[in-house]
Amino acid sequence: MADGDEPLRCRGMRDLLPGEMARYRQVEESFARVCGEWGYSEIRTPTIEFLHLFTATGTLSPQMLDRTYTFLDWDGWSGERVVLRPDATIPAARLYVENLPPGQIARFFYTQNVFRFSTGEESREDWQCGVELIGDLALAGDVELILLGRAVLERLGLEGLEVGLSHAGLVRTVLAAAGLDAAAQVTCYDRLLDGDLTALAEIEAELPDLKAPLHLLFDTEGGKAAYLANLQAAFLSAIPGMAKPLDDLEKICATLDRLGCDYQVQTTLVRNFEYYTGPVFEFRAGGRRVGSGGRYDDLMALVGGKGVPASGFALVVKELVSRSGPSPATGGDEAHWVVRPAGDDPDLLAAAFAAATRLRKDGKRTSFSAPSGEGGRWELTVGRQEGRLTYQLRDQRTGKTTSHGSPEDALIAAEATPDD
Repeated sequence: MADGDEPLRCRGMRDLLPGEMARYRQVEESFARVCGEWGYSEIRTPTIEFLHLFTATGTLSPQMLDRTYTFLDWDGWSGERVVLRPDATIPAARLYVENLPPGQIARFFYTQNVFRFSTGEESREDWQCGVELIGDLALAGDVELILLGRAVLERLGLEGLEVGLSHAGLVRTVLAAAGLDAAAQVTCYDRLLDGDLTALAEIEAELPDLKAPLHLLFDTEGGKAAYLANLQAAFLSAIPGMAKPLDDLEKICATLDRLGCDYQVQTTLVRNFEYYTGPVFEFRAGGRRVGSGGRYDDLMALVGGKGVPASGFALVVKELVSRSGPSPATGGDEAHWVVRPAGDDPDLLAAAFAAATRLRKDGKRTSFSAPSGEGGRWELTVGRQEGRLTYQLRDQRTGKTTSHGSPEDALIAAEATPDD
């Protein structure tokens, strides 16, 4: 593309070249291996879902609804409004409701893309490594997901791992006690997340019996068991509804302490305030968020099934890719073989393709090339001498060439060659 030309790629979308694609695949495969070791099974849901599946759950706020890609799925003179999935958990919940008996414990994982409109070059398509644990495992399920998320990040070699821990019920009970309805609670919570602590004074004015200022709850980070004890002493008498969330957090924290899993308690942690019903958590690496999740016990009933407890998390693939270790080599690497015929005779072409197939069966990354084509560490040229096929093996590092009577002999010679 010439300098100054507009790109042909849609704004907010990305291409992945071979080197970066290899890093993405490395992350996805490591994620899948860890999930498999923990007893999770892979699922995949459609890219297009009915819009009402999301609006019925109340998980699309007006702001989020403005960011969805929605259109009419035309069917003759009628149609249904559909959407490119903006979220992967709700389709997984639908899959569960439509295919499994109510209450059955299901451990799902997936790698899927989600679509959300944004301005400028901000990403509009993001890939997620997600996990859903559906079924009544109570707080044990939340602990399992926290440990599973950490296991994935550790397998990827990420450094500076941190777990943030909170409970959706903490903020919800405070705002409800102040007399805010559901819509006003969401608006107020977003103000707090955006750092508008003037909202605290408005809430405190509606709660005259508080024994401590609300900033102890909303702008304190890094607390642990002692912090939870302080919250109980400060707020329970004025806001009794905080008892259950604090008790849940106390049990999770105690379990993580015994397992040696470090964490930090933070009251305002994740945005989707209306989405979660219980403990929520966030994964960070090097101080940057790489994933989050939590409990959403109401979701199964909202998508048409019976109420089933559930929890899950999603890791942001591009964040994992940028922080994980080096990717496997993808082309022109040390193990790469190139097979080419010495001419365009059909017998030579067939023999060269057969030799490439033989090498691939032995696990060698092998490309077929014309005589003037690409190179690799090992080049195998198939020719004919005195009526018999010959296999000329060239080591590109040293320039040494040897002649062999079969692909197998060439392979043995290559493997016997020292690396240095």
